[in-house]
Amino acid sequence: MRPHVDQRQAQVLALVRARGSVRVSDVAQELGVSPVTLRRDIEAMAARGEIQRMHGAISRVEPTAAEGRGPGRAGGTSARAEAAASGADRAGPGAAAGLVVGMVVPTTEYYYADVVRGARDVVEARGARLTVGLTRYLPGEDRTQADRLLSTGADGLLLTPNWDAGSPGPGEGAWTAELAVPTVLVERWAPPGHPAAALDRVVSDHAHGAARAVQHLVELGHRRIALACQETPTSPRLRAGYEAAVAALGLAPAPAWPQTGPGTTPVAALSVADRFARTLEYLCAAVTSGGVTAALIHSDTDAIMLIPRLQARGVRVPEDLAVITYDDEVAGLADVPLSAVAPAKREVGARAAELLLERLAGGGGTAYGPHGGGSPRQHLELLPRLTIRS
Repeated sequence: MRPHVDQRQAQVLALVRARGSVRVSDVAQELGVSPVTLRRDIEAMAARGEIQRMHGAISRVEPTAAEGRGPGRAGGTSARAEAAASGADRAGPGAAAGLVVGMVVPTTEYYYADVVRGARDVVEARGARLTVGLTRYLPGEDRTQADRLLSTGADGLLLTPNWDAGSPGPGEGAWTAELAVPTVLVERWAPPGHPAAALDRVVSDHAHGAARAVQHLVELGHRRIALACQETPTSPRLRAGYEAAVAALGLAPAPAWPQTGPGTTPVAALSVADRFARTLEYLCAAVTSGGVTAALIHSDTDAIMLIPRLQARGVRVPEDLAVITYDDEVAGLADVPLSAVAPAKREVGARAAELLLERLAGGGGTAYGPHGGGSPRQHLELLPRLTIRS
């Protein structure tokens, strides 16, 4: 251990012994060190039984009657430390007993239900605890929830910011790179040059998923394939993958997605019902007069609602229009089960949690950020799977 680390930890121990218990944030400010550095000291000291780690605070270890001043105490290892060590062994490699992982997501329903489950499985298996903040896509709520989780003792964050296009717009989201704790972006990405581009991130490769769907439809003999998707953080990447596959495979372009003209309501301002009606009109026209014989539809629920309406308008599915959906939440529950592209949602949450716990265990260096030490930052893209159904 380096001398300055010894000295810093001795200062922490002196404060704890003098005051009984202290908040981690107050100690960091008093000693003039980063919260990340202090948390590493605290973990090492707690493992040796010198202090007790609590939620957002630390306290001195009070000897029990059984411990007294026996050999265990004289040797510098308390029963509490031994119990913590054995618990770490049971939790497996990289155990993070006592750590709190904060997770900010738009919702715990549908898509993000599996993402949260994947993260929770990993966090709890390592002996840590997961706390969740929900944004409901409300503007500014992502930062509010992140600040709340940090104020209640989160050691690191799994963060899904409210970026409409899945990535930040100009001047948006720089705060995510200024957080004082290790942070991993989940199902969000930042372009090169943006401050958040230096953060770890784990995302689904939606562009690959869309391209895989197009490729499968081409293998079935389709040469003019449409993409129908509402405006979501996923849709820009779906369009990019779809357009790249159409170009790479030399396909005839499908009719252009309907755009509003001057003086009309912008697409983003339309109600959900109006957007759904527009999608229906687009697909009917694409089949009857545009030569389209197949479509990738995002999402499953839209596809399940669209199919009977298409059939009522004389468009038979799959005879006139073969359909693959994107997300695979409920595609298998349709009256005729639908083939679908499934992002690896649970795996995204699990990989993000593993990466964050690695940083908290010391892989992030002494200063977390674009210029911090430790192992290189990682951008992981997990490929969605295509499930073929009848």
